Amino acid sequence: MATTTVTRAVTTRETKGRAPHGAPRRGGWRTVLGIVFTAVMLFPVYWMVNVSLTRDQDMRKSPPNLIPIDGTLHGYATVLGQQLPFLGTSLVVGLGTVVLTLALSAPAAYSLAKLRPRGGGAMSFVLLIAQMIPAIIMAMGFYTIYVQLGVLDTVWGLILADSTIAVPFGVLIFTAFMRGIPDELLNAARIDGASTWRTFTSVVMPVSRNSIVTVSLFSFLWAWSDFLFANTLDGGGDAKPITLGIYAYIGNNNQEWNSIMATAVVASIPAAVLLVLAQRYVAAGVTAGAVKD
Repeated sequence: MATTTVTRAVTTRETKGRAPHGAPRRGGWRTVLGIVFTAVMLFPVYWMVNVSLTRDQDMRKSPPNLIPIDGTLHGYATVLGQQLPFLGTSLVVGLGTVVLTLALSAPAAYSLAKLRPRGGGAMSFVLLIAQMIPAIIMAMGFYTIYVQLGVLDTVWGLILADSTIAVPFGVLIFTAFMRGIPDELLNAARIDGASTWRTFTSVVMPVSRNSIVTVSLFSFLWAWSDFLFANTLDGGGDAKPITLGIYAYIGNNNQEWNSIMATAVVASIPAAVLLVLAQRYVAAGVTAGAVKD
């Protein structure tokens, strides 16, 4: 009798919420709605690829072709011939921004999270306020300073400017994560004779991998896609980033959409690859500190 009761309970639990045979599942409309929304959001990406393969004379057709029937690789040939130096500059600026952001934000976050200096709360509030300042205001301030220092139209100037956007974000992410590191782990390192800096480099940073990947990824993407700082602080330099390389194709009497979209496709590949590879770490790093034990 007891066995029969348990069997019925398990069967009821397994079949509970299951749709009757032949009846549509309740979540079917959600799946369809998700597919529609995804298609709408991805359509600009498809159109970018479509235009990058479309000939210039076919751009004026009405309605335009949804599929590049007479496709061309002229735009991609232009990218390889003209845009590679700009891609290299963006890569240098992006990696430099990542290095500078990690070097400044990680120690600052460790101090706020574990050393708890005086004024730490006010500093965190200031970092939040710093993220609300419009980039155009910061760009004008940087322009005046760079002219006086003679660092206008330089790669290092762009790295410093882009880091001002990434560092406050990095400090907030690192602080949220490092607050969740058990104090017993740090105390054990101190008992073994480790200094504050050694504890930070040998204990805190290795366990902060998710946050490091998250901050690095967002810092690189901000620097890679930056146009405002680049146009303001490096508009006349030889080492221009890829955003200015794309902008060079746009003019009053010249709009090379084929080359523009081909360059955009090539410039999107590094960002897309990084997002795919790091999405697991980003999800863990962004939610760090959100749940308390």
